[in-house]
Amino acid sequence: MQKPFTGSAGRKADRSFTLQQLAGGCTLTTCVWDTSIGQPAAGLMVELWRYTPERGEYVKLKDGRLDDSGRLLHPLLEGETFQKGKYELLYDVQAYFEERGLLQTDAFYSVIPISFSISRAESCHIPMYISPGGYSTYRTS
Repeated sequence: MQKPFTGSAGRKADRSFTLQQLAGGCTLTTCVWDTSIGQPAAGLMVELWRYTPERGEYVKLKDGRLDDSGRLLHPLLEGETFQKGKYELLYDVQAYFEERGLLQTDAFYSVIPISFSISRAESCHIPMYISPGGYSTYRTS
């Protein structure tokens, strides 16, 4: 068990900050690269959902279309909206590939769901690499 930090006077340090207080400058962002054409996935639709225990379901918080750099213009979460909880990002890859004529058959993945949890006050960036037959993602800050 970790000992609590004590100041020079031997008092316990105040660790009663909430995640929202600590997360003032934290953000949640994503970007997507289309490896089938070697370019950002401009125009791909992304949705962010948060699980609400009171209702026992996910609630949509935000959606947006990626710009020419494969990013959203604004963070998905920031400031007061950056809260502890369970989240899911949905990437509408089938519509993206259909709009570009990149599918010879039906897409293997229609929507890519990425489920994750936020438990600490630190920025989170979720890059994704997509192609008509697969995807890869990871978390970075």
